[in-house]
Amino acid sequence: MRGTGSAARGSVGGGRRACARLLVPALVGAVGLVLGGTGANSAEAASVCSGRPAETVKFATGELRVYKSRGYACAVAVTTKPGKRRAMSVLIQARGGGPVVDSGRFTTLAGPVTVHALHRCVRASGSVAGASASTGWILCSR
Repeated sequence: MRGTGSAARGSVGGGRRACARLLVPALVGAVGLVLGGTGANSAEAASVCSGRPAETVKFATGELRVYKSRGYACAVAVTTKPGKRRAMSVLIQARGGGPVVDSGRFTTLAGPVTVHALHRCVRASGSVAGASASTGWILCSR
């Protein structure tokens, strides 16, 4: 009889733990949405590419951001005045590979575009409403 009681208590505690494992990530995500807001273009750009910022090139209507994460490189082109749809594009290319491009009419950013860049140089370019910037070959020794 004693063993049955402890087993019953163990399953109740296990149920609570399982419930907590499901609720905690949902609550953390909800708090992040509330605190993060929806219009923060720098936070939004940072969240679409994983890794650390490797290069940022500013130009008249926006900026090109390149990120490095393990064996990958990622790029986005971000407008300085989000809201209005305008022509944007971003391109990234690993040396020896073909370019990966995202272009169209966007309100905040073009991309992310990602390439495998383990031990390879990459180059990126971005444009927003006719103004553009590019990096040349970067990340060669990293």
